[in-house]
Amino acid sequence: MSGTSADGIDAVLITTEGEQSELLGSHHRPVPAPLRDKILAFRQSGPDELHRLATLDVQLAKEYASAVSALLDTAQLEAAAVTAIGCHGQTIRHHPEGDTPYTLQIGDPNRLAELTGITVVSDFRRRDMAAGGQGAPLVPAFHRARLVSAGVATAVVNIGGIANISLITADGDVAGWDTGPGNTLMDGWILQNQGAPFDRNGEWAASGTIIAPLLTALLQDPYFTMRPPKSTGPEYFHLDWLAANLSGDETSADVQCTLAALTVESLALTLAQQPIDVVRVCGGGARNTWLMQRLTDRLGETAVTTTEAIGVDPEWVEAWAFAWLAEQTLAGQPGNVPAVTGATGSRVLGGIFPA
Repeated sequence: MSGTSADGIDAVLITTEGEQSELLGSHHRPVPAPLRDKILAFRQSGPDELHRLATLDVQLAKEYASAVSALLDTAQLEAAAVTAIGCHGQTIRHHPEGDTPYTLQIGDPNRLAELTGITVVSDFRRRDMAAGGQGAPLVPAFHRARLVSAGVATAVVNIGGIANISLITADGDVAGWDTGPGNTLMDGWILQNQGAPFDRNGEWAASGTIIAPLLTALLQDPYFTMRPPKSTGPEYFHLDWLAANLSGDETSADVQCTLAALTVESLALTLAQQPIDVVRVCGGGARNTWLMQRLTDRLGETAVTTTEAIGVDPEWVEAWAFAWLAEQTLAGQPGNVPAVTGATGSRVLGGIFPA
């Protein structure tokens, strides 16, 4: 999995027996800065896009192959021991609305299969979109299968570049959607102002003060009140979107604090309306101490934990989700939840690229 922040590749090694799965190993491979710059440049249209896209597709496949190789070396396993690689790929554009909705993830699965000698399952999102869905979020099905306790109404909150929630009732019904920006605006702002890729533990945000008028203005964006199914991406929530609401007189730390509060408020406004017993947070945002504390404060008596509480490291949840989706594909089982994505029905997702 390489997410919207494009800062690294998460690889996990999963073994499954019946309904039980176990994490055997994990590896994080940072994305080289020049490659990350190329990825982020695709958030806006630019020159010579076809050539840039084709070469980036190949470069990413090589990076994914290196991540797989390092993971197997650490686990002391041969490629022949692995059934398949579930590869989400790098999202370049996600436009689920309009007359011609589309989503595009790259990282050539043909080359990945060739380089690793392992069957690859990829391109998970487009079949759901072809069936009338948003192509996202796809993780709620995995959350229901692996991250909830029977009879406990649970919200699983993934705070990656974009934040999404899965709402699983005590009876097992599931709903979910993208709530808006997770880390993407905070990451972009600290990179622009301090040259750092992310705000470690939310320390820079904690040094500032929430700018209440700015927070109010940002929350007035129509996306936050749009009814699901809905999904979004950094093509929508980017620094130009933020700049339209800035006067130029704000201190940079106060803006960072306000962006963290925007993530919290967009989540809290949704979660406070749901009959849930516990909130379990995963993704990079689970490591943001300031954000987690404020979310806990905002939700009052509702228990807020990370997925660590049920033995799943928050850092590896999303990569694990696409391993699970690959298992679903190979078994001929659906991977989407139509009530979440808006698709006309359940669909087997992804293409299979044999070794």
